[in-house]
Amino acid sequence: MTFGESIKTCFSKYAGFSGRASRPEFWWWTLFVVLASLACGIVSDKLSALFSLATLLPSLAVGARRLHDTNRSGWLQLLYIIPLLGWILLFFWSAQEAREPNRFGPEA
Repeated sequence: MTFGESIKTCFSKYAGFSGRASRPEFWWWTLFVVLASLACGIVSDKLSALFSLATLLPSLAVGARRLHDTNRSGWLQLLYIIPLLGWILLFFWSAQEAREPNRFGPEA
């Protein structure tokens, strides 16, 4: 999946928490959000906050779908609340390959 396809997919599944997201889809989306937030922050803090708010739901959705791809519940994103340890664990899980068989459906 390319950078553009990933962004298009994440916006088309804006609030879609079911199914699975491949590693490229998740990481390209993450790169897009970080770069766009930085660019918006250079222009205006309010614009950056508005962009972050607009991409919060699709970011949570792609995060849940990525966890589904590793055969884990999307609710595990709540580990982001735990500083450092939760972040490291979620980063590690997001970098893992897809798990088969998978209770969340066929590979994306």
